Amino acid sequence: MSRRRRLFYFMNSEINKVIRLEEVTLGINDDEIILKSKIYQILNLPESEIINYQIIKKTIDSRQKNILFVYSLDVKVKNIELVKKWDIRYRTRIHEPFVYQEKTINKKTSKKIVIVGSGPCGLFAGLLLAKAGLKPLLIEQGKDIDTRIKDVDKFFKKREFNPKSNIQFGEGGAGTFSDGKLYTLINDPRSKYVFTELIKAGAPEEIAISGTPHIGTDKLRLVIKNIRNKIIELGGAIRFETTLTDLEIKNKKIKAIILNKTEKVVVDELILATGHSARDTYQMLYEYGLNMSAKAFAIGLRIEHDASLINKAQYKESYNHPKLGTAKYKLVQHLENNRPVYSFCMCPGGYVMGAASEENGVVTNGMSEYAQNGINSNSALLVPVTPNDFNSEHPLAGIEFQRKFEQAAFIAGGSNYSAPAQLLGDFLNKRPSKEIKSVQATYKPSVKMTELDSCLPDYVLASLREAIPLFEHKIKGFTSPNAVLTGVETRTSSPVRLERNEKYESNILGIYPAGEGAGHAGGIVSSAIDGLTVAEAIIDKINEEKK
Repeated sequence: MSRRRRLFYFMNSEINKVIRLEEVTLGINDDEIILKSKIYQILNLPESEIINYQIIKKTIDSRQKNILFVYSLDVKVKNIELVKKWDIRYRTRIHEPFVYQEKTINKKTSKKIVIVGSGPCGLFAGLLLAKAGLKPLLIEQGKDIDTRIKDVDKFFKKREFNPKSNIQFGEGGAGTFSDGKLYTLINDPRSKYVFTELIKAGAPEEIAISGTPHIGTDKLRLVIKNIRNKIIELGGAIRFETTLTDLEIKNKKIKAIILNKTEKVVVDELILATGHSARDTYQMLYEYGLNMSAKAFAIGLRIEHDASLINKAQYKESYNHPKLGTAKYKLVQHLENNRPVYSFCMCPGGYVMGAASEENGVVTNGMSEYAQNGINSNSALLVPVTPNDFNSEHPLAGIEFQRKFEQAAFIAGGSNYSAPAQLLGDFLNKRPSKEIKSVQATYKPSVKMTELDSCLPDYVLASLREAIPLFEHKIKGFTSPNAVLTGVETRTSSPVRLERNEKYESNILGIYPAGEGAGHAGGIVSSAIDGLTVAEAIIDKINEEKK
């Protein structure tokens, strides 16, 4: 190989590579412009060798007295070969950023693809399929986002509950009325594509770098509508108030679906992105013999503190610094004789919401707006449960387990969709609460002060009572006796797993269980990624079929 050809090969093989710097810190009062000089020092390179840099991630370290901002950076340099001696105090490596390639269809096709559910899984599956030219049909038993908001408001103000349009059901899925949390533990390069598409649809740009990214329920609503409109613009379609009520199966393959009990729609590929509360759909699928199994999840209570208490505990004397938002926390406590307890879906400056999807049940969830400036901060305190706790080997036993305690909470709250609530001090001392004190309960429609022991299993109560006092060592003031506990939190993840093979199909061919409702994801980002993965599989299947 000639010298010129070798040089050309080297340049092309290295062109996308960058230097990834991690754990680069700035003080709370430092300007980010200082990052430039830090990069020169860490890499031991002259300024002229640095082309540019990009902030990949930014988090807050509040463990010490002096709060730090911690950065991960991608640095583009002229010649990577010159980067040989960097500061060993920093995690530094050569990195090639992942660029997601949208799959396309390589031939004409008339395949009819239907997606059930318009949560993050269904929307991202629909978006990718529409971009590929497949014109998917999305069906949603709930209502469009604007009408859904009105129905939820009626529930909060007038207790008029709509089982088809509520916190769980409707455009955007359960995540619409949440913090819009985008934090995920899964390490999938598709996550960057998800963030990019969310930003294109109107999400705040800082979600791309935040260590705890969130959109906020107020901004998330616009993002959802923009993704929906993009799917329609690309040739797809979305129908609201349209329920999957039956299937037509021949030779163990889906042939058609029945909508709203009367309308038959021929379908080649069916993506089930139903969300974790589609109990009627689970029952129908079970009756048709779709392979499924009960799975573990977690249940517990919501705890509310004054947001300023959490801010002071986490940020100490810097608690009102303009660069710091409302403080967050993440807690876990392993116990010797009881089950572990952990915080979940922490909503800084947020609210506790009524999230029932069935009549005569009470379910709690947390929500924050983008500003996260509510007077309280809340989170779920959860205890894991497994199929061994369900007293049945039926695949849908977890649903009955959830329903039992949701109905118990409904009764404890007064049988009018008020939620049962108890002051933390009273809960720990096993006495009923009579009135709210310094921390105002934010649950809508309202709370009834009582005791919570009738709303959860004994082993969950025992774990909570042992673990909560130990959280005081991690967050000062966490065991404030006036903190408010509201019950019950039962919809933390799907209680069912719909089985699928390596090509993401169920035992009924042409049916693709996907997302959180199918037990294969948890949260907005992982659900969106699962929707992309299933859509990719369908595109591959069509491309591989003979003409």
